[in-house]
Parts: sequence; structure tokens; C-alpha cells
Amino acid sequence: MHTAMEMALARIQMLYIEKDSIHWEMFKNDCMEKEKEQIIDAHIEGQRVFDNYPHTQWTNDQAEDYYNQTYNQNK
Repeated sequence: MHTAMEMALARIQMLYIEKDSIHWEMFKNDCMEKEKEQIIDAHIEGQRVFDNYPHTQWTNDQAEDYYNQTYNQNK
């Protein structure tokens, strides 16, 4: 599964960016890391809101496992 950010960055790169641009790689990595953080935060918040057991603490590890299982399948 590809995220919206992955698809957008691939399209931009295909159209406009030199393949060896170090600045492009840094920008792309920053975007992907920020998107990963947002997906993990959203997963934690969603689990917390809909959890029938308010004392259960959803951890970053569980959220990162969700991210990896969902988005890192082809990497």
C-alpha cells in the first residue's frame, strides 16, 4: 500500500526533480518521516478514543507496528 505522500513525491520526482539531488532526498525523507509520525499519532488517538478499557495505554511501539504492517510491506 502506498501513502498519499509517497504517490505525490513520486509524481513530483518524475516530473521535476534531478535524480541525484541531495536536497530532494533530504526533503523527501523529511516528508515521509513527518507522514509516518502523523499516521502513528492518528492510530494511537483512534485506539484511545474507541478503547473500551480507558486504563489501556497504547504505546508508540504498537502504533509503529501498525504502520510497518500497513505501509512497509514493499520495502
